[in-house]
Amino acid sequence: MKINLLKWPLAGIIVCLSLITLLPESSSAVLNEIKILRYRAVPMRDGVKLYADVYLPRAEGRYPVLVVRTPYGVQRDGVHETMMKFAQRGYAVVMNDTRGRYESEGKWEPFRTEAEDGYDTIEWAAKQSWSNGKVATQGGSYLGHVQWRAGSLQPPSLVAMFPAVASTNIYANWITLNGAWRLSFNYGWGVVRMPNRIMLPQYWHSESYAPPELKYETILNHLPLNNGDLESAGYAVQHYRDWVAHPDYDAYWKAISDEEDFSKVKVPVHTSGGWFDIFVQGTINGYVGMRKHGGTEKARRESRMIIGAWGHGPSQKFGDVDFGPINNRNQFETELRWFDHYLLGKDNGIDRQPPVEIFYMGINQWQHEQDWPIPGTKFTPLYLASGGAANTPAGNGTLSAKTASGSPSDQYRYDPNDPVPTLGGNNCCGTPTVAGPKDQRPLAQRKDILVYTGEALSEPLAIAGPVKMKLFAATDGPDTDWVVKLIDVHPNGFAMNVCEGILRARYRKGADKPELLKAGEVYEYEVDLVGTANVFLPGHRVRVDITSSHFPQFDRNPNTGEPFGTSAKVRVAQQTIFHTAGRASHILLPVVPMPKK
Repeated sequence: MKINLLKWPLAGIIVCLSLITLLPESSSAVLNEIKILRYRAVPMRDGVKLYADVYLPRAEGRYPVLVVRTPYGVQRDGVHETMMKFAQRGYAVVMNDTRGRYESEGKWEPFRTEAEDGYDTIEWAAKQSWSNGKVATQGGSYLGHVQWRAGSLQPPSLVAMFPAVASTNIYANWITLNGAWRLSFNYGWGVVRMPNRIMLPQYWHSESYAPPELKYETILNHLPLNNGDLESAGYAVQHYRDWVAHPDYDAYWKAISDEEDFSKVKVPVHTSGGWFDIFVQGTINGYVGMRKHGGTEKARRESRMIIGAWGHGPSQKFGDVDFGPINNRNQFETELRWFDHYLLGKDNGIDRQPPVEIFYMGINQWQHEQDWPIPGTKFTPLYLASGGAANTPAGNGTLSAKTASGSPSDQYRYDPNDPVPTLGGNNCCGTPTVAGPKDQRPLAQRKDILVYTGEALSEPLAIAGPVKMKLFAATDGPDTDWVVKLIDVHPNGFAMNVCEGILRARYRKGADKPELLKAGEVYEYEVDLVGTANVFLPGHRVRVDITSSHFPQFDRNPNTGEPFGTSAKVRVAQQTIFHTAGRASHILLPVVPMPKK
């Protein structure tokens, strides 16, 4: 694509009008000229002005509007080009900097005012001379989060939403997973990328020239967590400190959660995500929440979901696995079809197709499904067993459909000073850990990982849906973590992580009900591995790994039981996993029929 456009300055210009001609990428490219109105003030209810760029077709008229709200800058590469493409196809696009970011006024405090600011932006856009009064919202990640917040206030002009790779509960599927703190992401995004003010170059510790004391690996090892911002930013990053100060699901977090407000969202919502995205739980919960609790019958009936074998957006390859070109869906085309139906009234059938479209790994195939979980799913337990030495893949841990009878327990030692390193999984956005499906064999020699492997399959095993681990376990201290990975072991030994979960033991009764442990007591835990879609092929083996750390994707539990973020010291924990008839630890797999070719 070639763009005839002179770059304009970010600030200091009230209005700048540009005519843009996009030369064709292919013979089917749209060739409409557009204009961009720069630095348009959008007034908020409290008097703060948020500034927006407005993309319009050149021809005078009234157009349906897409509202896009970003903390990353309205002229960011990639997003800027996408907005031009929407304008070429007959949409007005209002893209504004969120409060306190770039050109917009106010104080930057992530998440806190996005509902009201989003509502006000939508209604402002609907009343402009170039608007026909119909508005939808677009964007991914934080740009998806702000859609959920605005939708909960029911803007009268809003007709549809498309939040991609977005959280629906900042505490439960952004800041933590089952109470365990997403250290590398929270620090990398909250302190390094999105601080209260611009950081000086000497603090850019993601750069190769950073001194050892400012390297990511050094900073993320710092304890206590509650002053880690001083180690690199050199000052207190208030929102980061607020997050650390609220480790439970309390009123601070509930005030900005969308999952209690699905019934207030009255328009159809299309979620989109990846099996290895950090926010896949939000993608799933958003769809399920709208189908069950959406504020109108239309919203419940017509909400949709798509999930590929991606990370934080569509791709062909992710991690160590190339899923083929079919996996790399065109996000713009998917969104355009949605907006064309709801804003332009095109009868393109999107409201009549099955509401769920998912990518099955293993056979690398897309499949439409009628709902999530898939109707007729058989939740099938596979039980842990061993001869008392399940440590490492070379141990004697097994996985089968039969419960163990009198099977010994397994033990391992969890040392927070020597945590199991992150190797793939659900992460994103510039953090120092590599996300996605990664070969787990580099961890094979660690004695602090218990490994339970099934027999080689004679028939394919298809799973799609939520995955849970029922775990009977004990530790010798007041708190610890339990990490579970579901793994597809290929005949050549490649061990691909399919999905994963973690549970901070003090939150076993709920994220709003922390309760420390009694040393040595056996508790029954449920570890949520969120969800996946995978076909274990003949000759492959199903495997479950259990450990107590996943660092630095998650912070190290110091095992001390001290208030979160305050521990400067750690203690070694002795862990025991039980698998007897009375304490039958097992993973619950969502078994479904083989997808049709």
